[in-house]
Amino acid sequence: MTLDWLCRDCLAHGSGATVPARCPGCGSPRLRSHEELFSLSTAHVDCDAFYASVEKRDDPSLRDKPLIIGGGTRGVVSTCCYIARQSGVRSAMPMFQAKKLCPDAVIIKPNMAKYVGVSRQIRQYMDALTPLVEPLSIDEAFLDLSGTQALHKAAPALVLARFARAIETDLGVTISVGLSHNKFLAKVASDLDKPRGFAVIGKAETLSFLAPRPISLIYGVGKVFAETLRKDGLVTIGQLQDEPPENLMRRYGETGARLARLSRGEDSRRISSDGEMKTISSETTFNSDISDLEALSTELLNVTERLSERLKAKGVVGDTVTLKLKSAGFRLRTRARHLMIPTQLTNVIYETGRSLLEREVDGTAFRLIGIGVSGIDTADGSDPADLLEPAIARKAAAERAMDRVRTRFGRDSVVRGKLYRQKPAPLPAEPDDDQNEGKTR
Repeated sequence: MTLDWLCRDCLAHGSGATVPARCPGCGSPRLRSHEELFSLSTAHVDCDAFYASVEKRDDPSLRDKPLIIGGGTRGVVSTCCYIARQSGVRSAMPMFQAKKLCPDAVIIKPNMAKYVGVSRQIRQYMDALTPLVEPLSIDEAFLDLSGTQALHKAAPALVLARFARAIETDLGVTISVGLSHNKFLAKVASDLDKPRGFAVIGKAETLSFLAPRPISLIYGVGKVFAETLRKDGLVTIGQLQDEPPENLMRRYGETGARLARLSRGEDSRRISSDGEMKTISSETTFNSDISDLEALSTELLNVTERLSERLKAKGVVGDTVTLKLKSAGFRLRTRARHLMIPTQLTNVIYETGRSLLEREVDGTAFRLIGIGVSGIDTADGSDPADLLEPAIARKAAAERAMDRVRTRFGRDSVVRGKLYRQKPAPLPAEPDDDQNEGKTR
């Protein structure tokens, strides 16, 4: 059997019956070898603890400290560095629990504008590799490098190793790469060797690789469904492989058919560059529950400003506004309204969101409020003054002027009156969200 190998540090590569323990060129032990290494072309790229990685890059004093990105006594962890993870801290964990597990952790409020900026830089590097880039979120994407070998004069694996090194060297953050023959397995591979990982799942080993893995590895199988499968005697993917597909379909319908396909590593989905972010949102969890309309509308304005800033930073607009509320009892409400004219303006989004909010204020105490826009498109010619109502056009002009002042003198140089009178706002409790339709995890 011939094995292909490459060094992820100096990019030396070769093939042979055996693989050297260290790179013959630079002596690095960071070699990746596989019999199909140079023939696979579907990749999933995922940044390592992205928000925390950016913060540590910008503040070297944090390098060896446990770092949690999040905030609020009732909030959740947006992400955390790998040092904090050693103490058991995980994304989406309540902050009070994270603090108990890692009392020495440094806690930083998310800075979405900064993270979006770095994400856009990484995307530029991706676009230089292939036109087929399908983003899943702010820090991960699929890439199809089939047919690019002539352009890069290198196999996709070597191109990806070069890309990972460039991101780390030029931008100061690290990524993990999963390389395989379809999207499902590429996504699985990218989680195998974090951080700074480069994992490969070949065609020949697909069934044997998946067989001992838990069924929860398959995207869409959450805790509840996994428990249902366990009660039915199905725990490992290998057990799914042994079941006739018609039996799984009879038990679980279309979901059973999907389980049958994915348990065998079959995934025919193509990587599409049309899969851009379709929803951008911002939300916050309160330090104490709120039922009053004015207090809720003030918090709504807060998160709407953050959302508008992100839309402007991305250069996009949206045509549907969605309000999100979570009650003290964790019951979720979402309400949406379509706009005649796509927008990125705080005032337009806020007024739409407030009209939705007014219908929901019925004495219920809420612990979270969020606002999002979907129907994302480029902002070229957005919010044209001649199509806006005169009152809205005046507010739009004032907002543009305020944006210019903030760009020159900083965000706090101009504060809206409603927010100026506000008590200190709660820290964002859950990460602002960029979502992709049909997003696969």
